[in-house]
Amino acid sequence: MDMNEIKEIFFQECEEQLAELESGLLKMNDGDRDPETVNAVFRAVHSIKGGAGAFGLDDLVAFAHVFETTLDCVRSNKLEPTQDVLKVMLKSADVLADLTNAARDGGSVDESRSRGLVKELEALANGELPSPSAVAEAPAPKAAAKPVAAAPATAPKPTDDSGFQPVPFSFDDFGGEGDAGSGMPAYEIIFKPRYELYSKGNDATLLLRDLSRLGEMTIFCNSDELPGLDELDPEGAYFFWNITIKTDKGEDAIRTVFEFAEWDCELTVKPVEEARAEATSNDELPMVPVPFDLSILDESGAAEDVSGTAAAETAAAVAAAETASNVTQMAAAAARVEKKESAAAAAAAASAAAAQNNAAGAGQTIRVDLDRVDRLINLVGELVINQAMLSQSVIENDTTGTSSINMGLEELQQLTREIQDSVMAIRAQPVKPVFQRMSRIVREIADMTGKSIRLITEGENTEVDKTVIDKLAEPLTHMIRNAVDHGIETPEKRAAAGKNTEGTVRLTAKHRSGRILIELADDGAGINREKVRQKAIDNDLIPADSNLSDEEIDNLIFLPGFSTADKISDISGRGVGMDVVKRSIQALGGRINITSKPGHGSVFTMSLPLTLAVLDGMVVTVAGQTLVVPLTAIVETLQPEASAIHSFGANHRLISIRNSFCPLVDVGRILNFRATQANPVEGVALLVESEGGGQRALMVDAIQGQRQVVIKSLEANYTHVPGIAAATILGDGRVALILDVDAVVGASRGQSLKAEMSLAAVG
Repeated sequence: MDMNEIKEIFFQECEEQLAELESGLLKMNDGDRDPETVNAVFRAVHSIKGGAGAFGLDDLVAFAHVFETTLDCVRSNKLEPTQDVLKVMLKSADVLADLTNAARDGGSVDESRSRGLVKELEALANGELPSPSAVAEAPAPKAAAKPVAAAPATAPKPTDDSGFQPVPFSFDDFGGEGDAGSGMPAYEIIFKPRYELYSKGNDATLLLRDLSRLGEMTIFCNSDELPGLDELDPEGAYFFWNITIKTDKGEDAIRTVFEFAEWDCELTVKPVEEARAEATSNDELPMVPVPFDLSILDESGAAEDVSGTAAAETAAAVAAAETASNVTQMAAAAARVEKKESAAAAAAAASAAAAQNNAAGAGQTIRVDLDRVDRLINLVGELVINQAMLSQSVIENDTTGTSSINMGLEELQQLTREIQDSVMAIRAQPVKPVFQRMSRIVREIADMTGKSIRLITEGENTEVDKTVIDKLAEPLTHMIRNAVDHGIETPEKRAAAGKNTEGTVRLTAKHRSGRILIELADDGAGINREKVRQKAIDNDLIPADSNLSDEEIDNLIFLPGFSTADKISDISGRGVGMDVVKRSIQALGGRINITSKPGHGSVFTMSLPLTLAVLDGMVVTVAGQTLVVPLTAIVETLQPEASAIHSFGANHRLISIRNSFCPLVDVGRILNFRATQANPVEGVALLVESEGGGQRALMVDAIQGQRQVVIKSLEANYTHVPGIAAATILGDGRVALILDVDAVVGASRGQSLKAEMSLAAVG
């Protein structure tokens, strides 16, 4: 695995950490004060910072460091996570995501915004409220480390394969008295991490680098406790450091560097004079094995070779692997090993890293390119088609139906179905990432409109095919913008109407009848139907004398070019938005409808297939054509009797079903397969339920059977056909069209099918 691959894994992990960060902040915003939630938020930022440091992403590290410091104030109960505080932190999470994306894809981030948030975070950490003027100020430049070069070390004599023979040194090696030369006091620090420090994602080298920013520093690494590779525990902590630093910041500043890890290490900080006095009184000299100067650390935390010996290289590599609690630290270890020619160094790093992976349970999951999964799904789809063709051929040539071939084919069919279900499950993912993305949009639009809005999400773990998830972001974005800009009133209007000044947008996902339902509800003013109707007339979208129901008026907002905005802004008013939503949902084989109550808000409901690859369908015959009706839309099948058929008006008929009447729809007539209506008694009725259209009885000529079919897009291979959702290949090799039940039901309400499709469900 080369460094580019490791870096790509780092960015994938960043996405997970950013999702965890936003999820935790939203929980805290809802009143969750569980320490584990706060710790999870802190760890997410800390992990991103540590990985960014390994790859030298300075801008990301600098912002994450300030963010991390403020979060630590919350974690230590020095800062109360009020709504105002969390508002700043949520914005900071957005900037952190922008910086991560910029580091991965290139581009830039709004510096004025990031500088302003840095000032706000620093003010919060200091217990102050950020002033408006502070937002425009640039952050102080990052102090560069000024390490003192270590004296050349004599190559230690290893006593065995596991470590080094310690050599004595005196405090004179640090340059004499602490106040000599520079006049600044000097401190001796003994920093000994425990294994808990690494298990929580901390990195000793990053702590040492932060410490170096306080002044001139020299480090000696002690490896007395380092065992042989055969006894190496990948979760153990074997190294500790003797450090001398000259700084005028004081002992408190030194301890502040280690405050995140103070429970997970042994830390001693003393003035050099005091440490010398204690060593003299005890007749002891500190024993340290290998000089370890921070000058060998570059900004990515990578260590360069110091002694040039194989033993020192091994120690450096193992030390790096020891800190590799995640892939970002292993990236730095891999970079160091690549720079070494020593086989011992490579063996040590590989052994420790492999053990770390095993301990972390890395074998439980595997990352696979999506293209590979897509190819597998396509192959399984072809397998299903070929299995159906084989079954059809055997059925046509075997009249007994009891041969061993038939039995084998039944087993093959069952096995193929299980394989297909398993492959589909690989692509199934929760909608949580898309829902979390909407939180940022709500915050940004709310700030732009001066509104106070809270987003509530439910059913985030509802799973759906990744293809559907990838295409959900755009329509949901438009719907969220519409709800915030048009649906929710200003705080003043809400107060005047007796409402809470904070508006609520609720985003919900759930499974129903083999489909996924996504609802977006707001508690705003609802749709102003008179304004919508008049706007449609003014824009020549409908005739002035149109007599429309409330439902039809609500659906006018899906017409291309429709907008009720009084003026064009960055948010709306250009007539582009909800028509895009309608087209996007239909392209996914879904449907959308609206329910609105003036003064109480609106609910947009999207119904989408769980997968775009396969579906269970009923194969039927209509006017000599073979169609597939999605099984999820069918409630039951009926054989109509003459006494159950009733005429209604000139061209409409009803069928009586258990003391209720249901409109009867001739599919062949709607699709123009035939010029006149067929006799219902001679066919079969499929009772279907459509979203927003109630129940209808679709009349077909005959039912051939039920089977699972592979969906083939007509738009990608031919063109869009009104009333047809897609196509498939049957067992006999013929192409069958998959019926768009909602379009057919909509056309049965009085408009032609093409008018129904062009008006986007206005009827």
